[in-house]
Amino acid sequence: MDTLTPAARGERMSRVRGKDTKPELLVRSLIHRMGFRFRLHRRDLPGSPDLAFPSRRKVIFVHGCYWHRHPDPYCKLARLPKSRLDFWLPKLEGNRQRDLRNIDALDRLGWGVLVIWECELKNVASLELKIRTFLKT
Repeated sequence: MDTLTPAARGERMSRVRGKDTKPELLVRSLIHRMGFRFRLHRRDLPGSPDLAFPSRRKVIFVHGCYWHRHPDPYCKLARLPKSRLDFWLPKLEGNRQRDLRNIDALDRLGWGVLVIWECELKNVASLELKIRTFLKT
């Protein structure tokens, strides 16, 4: 059973953003400080990647572990809700399947794809190395 009223739940869900999330802003700031320049939310590419590097033909998605079903079994942010599993399981699995289709479509178009998970933001040094390696190759 949901602990919030339908109106309160609606209010809370309306605050969930699709762009300019805190994890995305952190990654953008880090990449900009590293000296790389990018384009945001290219709608002409499958999945409207969060960051696109057209000259390198590479894109980066910044995924929230909960919304995109981080497959890491040790990620605590990817937990399932306790209520309304009949609604949430298909919704969250649909998000994951859509992400996989978009990554496959980008790959077929010749774009390199990097997915950065929300939980990876805790270790900035490791994240910076991962990004630098991805963008330099």
